[in-house]
Amino acid sequence: MPYNKMKIRKKRGETMTLRHFRIFAAVCKEGGVTKAAKSLYLAQPAVSLAVRELEEHYGVRLFDRIGHRLYLTQAGKEFLRYTDRILALCDELETGARQWGDRSPLHIGSSMTIGTKLLPALVQDFRRRYPSVKVTVEIQNSGVIEEKLLENAMDFALIESAPHSGKLACRRFSGDRMVAVCSPKDPLAKEQGVTLAQLMTKPLLLREKGSGTRDLFDSVARSHNLTAEPMWESVNTQALIEAVAMGLGVSVLPWRLVQDSVGRGLLQVVPVQDAVFRRDFNILYHPDKYQTKPARDFLALCQEAGDDLEE
Repeated sequence: MPYNKMKIRKKRGETMTLRHFRIFAAVCKEGGVTKAAKSLYLAQPAVSLAVRELEEHYGVRLFDRIGHRLYLTQAGKEFLRYTDRILALCDELETGARQWGDRSPLHIGSSMTIGTKLLPALVQDFRRRYPSVKVTVEIQNSGVIEEKLLENAMDFALIESAPHSGKLACRRFSGDRMVAVCSPKDPLAKEQGVTLAQLMTKPLLLREKGSGTRDLFDSVARSHNLTAEPMWESVNTQALIEAVAMGLGVSVLPWRLVQDSVGRGLLQVVPVQDAVFRRDFNILYHPDKYQTKPARDFLALCQEAGDDLEE
């Protein structure tokens, strides 16, 4: 049956694909099925079938055949206008999508010690490698960070404890130690060493529950059948340092955060003879979360730096 006499029947069941649109665009550009088939490295019947499937799917005639050439109908011209836009967007997507991973912003969570002493240098090093990647950092206690990871509100986090949730994965990248400190004017400052029980008879100034620092202290205390009843709890480590320096009590804090105050004579380290406060620094992430290339590179950077960060 001549093409112009062919009856167009609507067939809504089949799904049109990009292949159909690319074939239609090629037929329009080349001015015929034969040349389009050659340019696409397809058999001529496959090209004719694709055009016919488009016409049947949308219920419109796209071409008039006059002589040995195909001419776009008015509907065909409108269809080509949309086809060009669709294919241009798809080509743009192909190009852009391959670069999005390299430019995806990073939202990193961190607990207090890592966020204060380690993360700034890591971010600075990373930004030299990826100057176009936006990095945002949120410093919270470990409990809040776990919630945000479970809600997909962070890409990953660096924390000073193991996760409480079984839905999160962690990988160790470094570690540190905590020390007991008091005011240089406190009688404990003259002691060569104390037991944990003796230390805990003093007013305790501790981080809040849910922080990695507090979790470690409570865990060590429980191993000695002791329970902490702090006089002062704070989310701010510096506030605890100031309070201890003023003689309000004792605390157990990360060495990295008190080292400067000890060096300036504001705090005194109290050796605890029967307890060791050591902990791991962990990379925490959701196992189902896709990590972009910048994210993977940042995590590799943390792992590489881990040996240098060990105490």
